Amino acid sequence: MRFSYAYSELLPSTEELERVMGYRSDDAPEPLTRLITEVRNELTGMDHACAEYLVCKQIKCNTKDKTIEIDGVLFDVKPIIHSQIKDAEEIALFIATAGYEVGRRSHFSMKEGDLLLGYVYDVIGSEVAENAAARMQTELKESSELRGMKITNRFSPGYCGWDVADQQKLFSFFRDNSCGITLTESSLMNPVKSVSGMIGIGTKVKFRDYPCKKCDDHNCIYRGRR
Repeated sequence: MRFSYAYSELLPSTEELERVMGYRSDDAPEPLTRLITEVRNELTGMDHACAEYLVCKQIKCNTKDKTIEIDGVLFDVKPIIHSQIKDAEEIALFIATAGYEVGRRSHFSMKEGDLLLGYVYDVIGSEVAENAAARMQTELKESSELRGMKITNRFSPGYCGWDVADQQKLFSFFRDNSCGITLTESSLMNPVKSVSGMIGIGTKVKFRDYPCKKCDDHNCIYRGRR
């Protein structure tokens, strides 16, 4: 399934962005609040965000090795993610992106010496990509419920011990992806403001908050998210 989104559907509020940047309610300096609002207004008309998922039914979860095999491709997801997905009957692989433009504006601003503006673009791009993935996840949840199934949270290479190199395997399922995301040799995504991963589907799986207490990556973008 493929989805296209306007930025107006995905942009966090100014207050939400301030929280992501580490400020409590009403604590952000006024110049930053004004800048965030200006950038949000500037980006509202953009429509380059998209997401895509495919449901794979040929899966094997190896409890001993903490791996998941999907259509003959082995993913070494490590214990934390395996514990969340091991009861799945199907797995949805997904990709999502905020597109190239927001990253281009961030890079240009920083190159020109406006580090704060570049940072604001950067944070917004990350949040838009995550919100595109969240919208896609909601669509998957609703379609799964029609079949009497539930879903897990979403998990991405590079987090919870899952090696980012597995991006290469994941993207082998999206050779003609409509989002236009490509991988570098080091398995990083381009556009940079993109996310990918897997979601478990089944009658016995549960949607849980991210198991941050079990993970030692305190800089993870999923820490504290649902």
